[in-house]
Amino acid sequence: MLAPKKTKHRKHFQIKPKGKSARGTEISFGSFGMKALESRWVTARQIESARRVMTKYMQRGGKMWIRIFPDLVITKKSGEIPMGKGKGDPDHFVAVVEKGRMLFELEGVKEDTAKKAIELAGYKLPIKIKFIKK
Repeated sequence: MLAPKKTKHRKHFQIKPKGKSARGTEISFGSFGMKALESRWVTARQIESARRVMTKYMQRGGKMWIRIFPDLVITKKSGEIPMGKGKGDPDHFVAVVEKGRMLFELEGVKEDTAKKAIELAGYKLPIKIKFIKK
């Protein structure tokens, strides 16, 4: 799973995704892409799950680029703990995805294969997506 090797701070303020993405909105590397149509957190597990589905459907052909990275830590307090006593322990990492952001890109496969792979990966993500062709 994706996670940063080193972070500046162990615990972050939570950044809520809102508005449109200012960068990373165009296809830069491949011929086909997956674009986010809404803003939301995407966890490292969800990114990995989508990547696996696409790789399996393409039968390890072509090349894939993951354009988002989960670098925001989400903390959680264990169950039945009283209020107070500080912030919880780090639990998992998320990527802050804003509307219009390119999530994945594909190259070296046919259009219908790429479209189906992106559609299958979209089921694994908590956001609405759109298939984009260069």
